[in-house]
Amino acid sequence: MCAVSAPAWRGPVLVTGTDTGVGKTIVTAAVAAAAQAAGLRVAVVKPGQTGTATGEPADADTVERLAAPTTTRTLASFPEPLAPLTAARVAGLPPLELYTVVDEVRAEADKHDLVLVEGAGGLLVPMGLRPSGEPWTLADLAVSLGAPAVVVARAGLGTLNHTALTLEALDRRAVPAGVVLGAWPAEPELVHWANLSELVPHLRGALPDGAGRMDPGVFRRSAPGWLTPALYGVLDDWRAWAEDVQ
Repeated sequence: MCAVSAPAWRGPVLVTGTDTGVGKTIVTAAVAAAAQAAGLRVAVVKPGQTGTATGEPADADTVERLAAPTTTRTLASFPEPLAPLTAARVAGLPPLELYTVVDEVRAEADKHDLVLVEGAGGLLVPMGLRPSGEPWTLADLAVSLGAPAVVVARAGLGTLNHTALTLEALDRRAVPAGVVLGAWPAEPELVHWANLSELVPHLRGALPDGAGRMDPGVFRRSAPGWLTPALYGVLDDWRAWAEDVQ
């Protein structure tokens, strides 16, 4: 049950999820913290932040607080907590244009070793419009950038189907991908252990539930222990990890 060893990803890396609320922002922060601990210059780019009218902290603010990457950017913000393209239309604001986002991410890649691009919701959520007027998704952005993807998944019931669908969609587009569990419970049940066993071939990390509420210093010191070497962590044996968290 050892994790699959792989070279650490550099350049643009997309962070998507099997759904909304699965922990993409905290995983993004953890990867940023682990990479910076390894000596990399890290940028985090949020193409479209929605829900700014709710008063909740923006994702970039959360990443900045927890990981303090070299650069943190949000390219566009929209008031309503909807898919970015829908939120832009409701607000009467210009939607995100695919190749503008591609250019912005590539510009950051020229200045940093790793650029984490955090999506919104799941892989196929409409993010904005192409020059042709057709919607584009985070999957399209991955293809345009030639970038791999981190898929953030739940640990509990239903995750196997959602994760498999997301991985299949990425595989059909020839996008390399690995899975990180966004919140491993403090008291896992049978379903969590069973899902862990099924996902091990794809796993590149697992964060403890509540990681986002940690003191930032503790979060940064702990992050490498949650991730495999592909994401600049030190986790290389899931059996040992499982025994340690029991």
